[in-house]
Amino acid sequence: MVRKPTVLPGASFPLGATVYPDGVNFSVFSQNASAIELLLFNTAQAAKPAYVIKLDPIRHKTYYYWHVFVPDLQAGQIYAYRVYGEYAPERGNRFDKTKVLLDPYAKAIVGEEFYDRHAAESPGNNCAQALKGVVVDTSTYDWERDRHPRIPYAASVIYEMHVGGFTRNPNSGVAPKKRGTYAGLIEKIPYLQELGITAVELLPVHQFDPQDVRPGLKNYWGYSTIGFFAPHRGYSSQRDPLGVVDEFRDMVKALHKAGIEVILDVVFNHTAEGNENGPTLCFKGLDNQIYYILEENQAQYKNYSGCGNTFKGNHPVVARLIVDSLRYWVSQMHVDGFRFDLASVLSRDVYGEPIEDAGALKILSIIESDPVLAGTKLIAEAWDAAGLYDVGKFVDQADWFSEWNGPFRDDVRSFVKSDPGAVNHMAARILASPDIYFRQDTDINRCVNFVTCHDGFTLNDLVSYNEKHNEANREGNRDGSNHNFSWNCGSEGITDDPEIEQLRWQQIKNFLTVLFMSQGTPMLLMGDEIRHTQLGNNNAYCQDNELSWFNWDLVEEHQNLLRFVKTLIRFNLGTKIFREEKFLQVDKISQQPHIIWHGQRLRKPDWSDDAHCLAFSLCHPPSDERVHVIFNAYWKPLEFELPPLKLGNSWHRIVDTSLPAPDDIADPATAKKIYDSCYLVAARSSVVLLDQGSIIPIPNFSL
Repeated sequence: MVRKPTVLPGASFPLGATVYPDGVNFSVFSQNASAIELLLFNTAQAAKPAYVIKLDPIRHKTYYYWHVFVPDLQAGQIYAYRVYGEYAPERGNRFDKTKVLLDPYAKAIVGEEFYDRHAAESPGNNCAQALKGVVVDTSTYDWERDRHPRIPYAASVIYEMHVGGFTRNPNSGVAPKKRGTYAGLIEKIPYLQELGITAVELLPVHQFDPQDVRPGLKNYWGYSTIGFFAPHRGYSSQRDPLGVVDEFRDMVKALHKAGIEVILDVVFNHTAEGNENGPTLCFKGLDNQIYYILEENQAQYKNYSGCGNTFKGNHPVVARLIVDSLRYWVSQMHVDGFRFDLASVLSRDVYGEPIEDAGALKILSIIESDPVLAGTKLIAEAWDAAGLYDVGKFVDQADWFSEWNGPFRDDVRSFVKSDPGAVNHMAARILASPDIYFRQDTDINRCVNFVTCHDGFTLNDLVSYNEKHNEANREGNRDGSNHNFSWNCGSEGITDDPEIEQLRWQQIKNFLTVLFMSQGTPMLLMGDEIRHTQLGNNNAYCQDNELSWFNWDLVEEHQNLLRFVKTLIRFNLGTKIFREEKFLQVDKISQQPHIIWHGQRLRKPDWSDDAHCLAFSLCHPPSDERVHVIFNAYWKPLEFELPPLKLGNSWHRIVDTSLPAPDDIADPATAKKIYDSCYLVAARSSVVLLDQGSIIPIPNFSL
């Protein structure tokens, strides 16, 4: 119970609620507020605060920071704010004294089970239905000498996954209390270890609003942040106010012990407060015009995120919040990196205009140069929802940022489905996209390759559907991308036709082979290794059900595909040519790592629009290692010449996607030897051969 406190002036720094031996300091920013009250609660559902502390603008305000020190308070105290000021949306002000507001720096948030988004949108007091912050002491957790793994990009395989969806299915084998939680994920770490990935990229785990969605549905993905310092309570098995923080840290510590890095998908482009009709939860009520980019009519929001509002990332106060959040997750929660959702929004100025001068990219430069963040993985989704497309620019202009390679996804899909004119683009993607990433002085593995991600078809659906089927989202199938570069292999959706099913298996393996035989950092989507299907839904953001959840029954059902993926990952990580950090030399035999292009005949690649096949030799002279890869996307078998080897050596077949398991893939130690000078590659299939002997020059054969 909160006793009537005797308060002291407090300090403007640190922001948020900070625990000291003799009490708690609170500090919050608001430039345009006329008055602020700190509300202290006994419970998350309290209809009114146990005590209200009115902040005196003389004693409790420095510059625009409102602060107070409350003696004898401890960690676990529930709190919020009420902020007074002008309600004049046309001037950018939306102060509303009837709304209970979150502290932007709250490190834990409670009240999700009582929260009502509608109450925060409608007139009147929403105290009993409001989210509230919790005072957290971050200094007491025992990290047991935990350290960041610091795995280089060249040795990384990223697994994009959803914390809740990974174990929420009853067939996960996780106890009901722990299903869909950080604790549940801990129990499944052995699966991740066996798979062989080196990093998990978690869909948003910042506290988000599950109600930010159409009525009757639930925001599943979590791209609706309302607390940039608080782990999402819905993923915690602990019900006490502080349990979620330690449970998240338990997960990070356990993943690190398994040699797996933790990358967070962070959403600094917008918040859960939506547009002018959205709720007042935090930033709108604290100082709307500071935190959001507004239209000329300041009652409306510029919407570069596609989600109703745009966070004003290049405003000094907002930039500080973003950097403070990143620092907190690295220093106090031991996170290893971040994937920035719609990162191009952060390259817009405070008016929403693109910043063309790389030296003026304030927030991005601050993030990249921050000493606390040095060594973390910073991955940009280099576009936004308003048409800004910066793929190649982040890596080109920055020294540490990497990027999701969207063109890799599209061009590989086009090639594998046999689109005309795809071979040239395919070659560039195999080489880590030198046509996009021009810098020669940086790690080529800052190009993050993927065929699928959370946003779009799963790998199974990519080869099973020509069209999206998003009817379950209740938007008339209008949502989601219409440009999927997919092919159903002859029948839309689930089929009993054995020929179509065989072709789909083959195409799935082709996609995976391309992904892991390309230069750059590969990223795999959760469930693709076991043919997870969303039944053609390519925008399952609101499907918190078995449509999205990892189906653990498929681990046994599709163990052959799982074995294929595990073996590919081992081969990728164990082969030095895929751990190069510089662009390979092209068509040049030398003592440096290089690539030589072929067609059906050696050194005779076909770059025409009618071509549907490509072969290449990857050579790594320092290790005497050589890999020969053939991709035949043509609908008929084709015979390919094989490069000659040193007398006594032979090619070892690692992959042939046309063969049934277990012959479709092998470890180098058990791979079958190939003695012929040519190899007949089946229609729509891929072949990978390995020679671990001495490398000899490939003759320049002529027609």
